Amino acid sequence: MNETLLNFPWAILFLPLLSAAVITLFMQKNRGLKFLCQMTELEVAATNTALTSDVARGTRLRIPINHFEGNYTCSAETLAALHGDDRVVFRYVDNPNGSMNDIAGICNAERNVVGLMPHPERASSALLGSSDGVPLLKSLLSSALRATGERLAVASVG
Repeated sequence: MNETLLNFPWAILFLPLLSAAVITLFMQKNRGLKFLCQMTELEVAATNTALTSDVARGTRLRIPINHFEGNYTCSAETLAALHGDDRVVFRYVDNPNGSMNDIAGICNAERNVVGLMPHPERASSALLGSSDGVPLLKSLLSSALRATGERLAVASVG
């Protein structure tokens, strides 16, 4: 595979990661066996990833969720490795689905793949209920351009 592609930042949702086996994870049905489609609050737990490089640790974001199987779970060994390697990227402030340790997003060891259940692309305008996804999308674009040696000038979003 092309060296540039290996270093390219990818931010994708959990479900495609399951089939690709890029990140070790297991999703189960939400607590209470309910489909959830609502705005939720996340806290940024790691900032050295492709998706969070331009966002401060501890920042709280209002991002929508839309899933039935969004309850993240893993073995004790995997959980210890995620914490030991600082690979938990997002945590739910008020865990809506029962995810282990309030985990809403994790990254791979190289930190260029981030898997998350919330949908930052659906929080890109106040018309959608929140524009809190914009800093994440800007971070992703900046990371992509840094990986390819380019520069990014992003207009401010009002």
